[in-house]
Amino acid sequence: MKKLLYITFLFFFITISAQRPGATERPTQRPFQQTPIEDAKDVILENIIDEVNNRSQLENLAHELFDVIGPRLVGTPQMKNAHDWAVNKYTDWGIKSYNHQWGIWRGWERGITHIDMLEPRLRTLNGRQLAWSPSTSKKGITADVTKVPEINSKEDFEQWLTTIKGKFVLVSQNQITGRPDYQWEEYATPESFEKLKEDRSAISEKWFANLRKTGYGYRDINKAFEDAGAIGLISSYWSQAFGANKVFSARTEKIPNVDVNLEDYTMLYRMVENGITPKVKIVATSIEHGEVPTWNTIAEIKGVEKPDEYVILSAHFDSWDGGQGTTDNGTGTIVMMEAMRVLKKFYPNPKRTIMVGHWGSEEQGLNGSRAFVEDYPTIVENTQAVFNQDNGTGRVVNISGQGFLHSYEYISDWLSAVPQNVTKHIKTDFPGTPGGGGSDYASFVAAGVPAFSLSSLDWSYFNYTWHTNLDTYDKIIFDDLKNNVILTAILAYKASEDEEKASRERRVMPKSVLNPRSGRMMRSRGWPSVRKPNRDGTSAR
Repeated sequence: MKKLLYITFLFFFITISAQRPGATERPTQRPFQQTPIEDAKDVILENIIDEVNNRSQLENLAHELFDVIGPRLVGTPQMKNAHDWAVNKYTDWGIKSYNHQWGIWRGWERGITHIDMLEPRLRTLNGRQLAWSPSTSKKGITADVTKVPEINSKEDFEQWLTTIKGKFVLVSQNQITGRPDYQWEEYATPESFEKLKEDRSAISEKWFANLRKTGYGYRDINKAFEDAGAIGLISSYWSQAFGANKVFSARTEKIPNVDVNLEDYTMLYRMVENGITPKVKIVATSIEHGEVPTWNTIAEIKGVEKPDEYVILSAHFDSWDGGQGTTDNGTGTIVMMEAMRVLKKFYPNPKRTIMVGHWGSEEQGLNGSRAFVEDYPTIVENTQAVFNQDNGTGRVVNISGQGFLHSYEYISDWLSAVPQNVTKHIKTDFPGTPGGGGSDYASFVAAGVPAFSLSSLDWSYFNYTWHTNLDTYDKIIFDDLKNNVILTAILAYKASEDEEKASRERRVMPKSVLNPRSGRMMRSRGWPSVRKPNRDGTSAR
C-alpha cells in the first residue's frame, strides 16, 4: 500500500512539474498508435482511398505544372501562368477559386544562359544565370577570369581591385572534392576521410579569413567588384551532392552573376591558381518586366452547416528556378490540389468550408501566407485547422502538435480514420513546439491557429533537390504522394466533420527545448509573433 501511494504521489508530482511555467519539457515523440474504428464502414473514406489509388490525377498535374509551366519564381510570367492554370483546374472540377493580389514584385524572366570556356581549350560549362541578375547582350560578353588573391589588408584588396576591370571574378570558395560525404564514409579509409575533413576546414577558414581582410562581408563584397569595373561574377554554391548546386538570387545591380556547377567552377579556379588565365564567354538573356502584381490562389468547397468555419489546406506555389521547382514545393502543391479534387467528388457538402491556399513568395519570407493572415482576419479567427506540406516528395512521417496543448486529442482522433498503411509511417510529437518560420504553417501558428506541418521523408531532399538545379520531375515518388493525398483528404474530412472546434490553448513554453538536429537542449524562443509580409519586392535581388 505504501509503495502504491508513493508511486501515485510521484506520478502526480512529475505531471505537475512538467506543466508548471519554466519547467523543462522534452517533446513526446512516438509512432502514431492506430485506434480500432468501431463505426460502420464510412463510404466517403472508402471512396477517397479508392479514387487516389486507382484514378489519381497526380501525374497529369505534375506534367502540366513542371514540364509545361516550369519553375515559379515570384514576379515571373511563369508564376502568373501557374496561378491562372490552378484557377482553371479548380473551375474544371467545379470548385470556386480566384487569384488574390497581395503585393507587387520586380518582374523578371529567365532567358537563355550559355557559358563557354574559350581558352586554354574549348568547353561548354554547366551553369545558369542567378535570379534577378542583370542580362548580357544577345551576343554575350567575353573576358578573362580572375580570383581574389591572398591579401594582407583592406589596402591590399583595394589595390587588387584596380586590376579587375573588364574581367570575370570567381567569387566562391574552392572545393577540394565533388564527392558527397556518404561516399567518403563508405569507400575511403578512416584516415583519409579525417584528413579530408581537416583539409576542408582549413581551406574554409583560410577563405573567410581572407574575406575579412578585404573589409567586406560576403553580402556586400559584390558591389565592390561592380564598382571596380568587373564585367561579371562567376559563383558556385555546391549542395554537397553529385551535380547539385543551390540556385538563389544574384547580388549584383549592373553586371551579370552566373552560378557554375562544382566540377567546372573548380577547374577554372585551379587554372587561375596555377597561373593560367581562362577566357570565358557568357550569354545570359534575361528580361526585366518592371513592377508586376503577385498573388495567392485560393479555392474553396463551401460548408453547409458551418460555412463560416474553415479547414485550410496549405502549400506554397512559388519556387526558385534553378530546376523545375518540383519537390519544393510543386509536390506539396499537387498533393493539395488532388486532395481538393477528391474531396469535391466524394464530399461535396462538407460541414465546414474546406479551403486551399497556394501561397506566393514563400521563398522570400512566407510573404503570401503572412499577407493572407493579415488580409483575412475573420477567416483566421474561425479556422478549425491548417494542414501544410512543403518539404519534398516523400511520404509524411512526422506531425507535431505545434505547441497547442490539446492537439493530441483532436489530431489523434482525425488520424484514427486514416488507413494503417499510411499512419504506420507517422511519428507524432505532442504538444510539440510552435514553428517559427520554416514554412507557411508558421504564419498561422503565430496567429494562434492550429496549423500543422505534414513533414515528409527525406529522400536526400536538402542535398539533392532543395533549391537546386536538380529539383526536377524525375525526382517525384508518386506512391508517396498518393499516401499524402489520402492522409490530407481524410484529415480535412474529419476536421470538417468534428462536432467540436479545435482547442487553441497553448502550452506554457519551457525555458529550454530539445533541438531535434543537435539533440541538445537550447533556450526556448517563446511563442512566435505575427510578422508583416513584404508586399513590395520591386527591388528584389
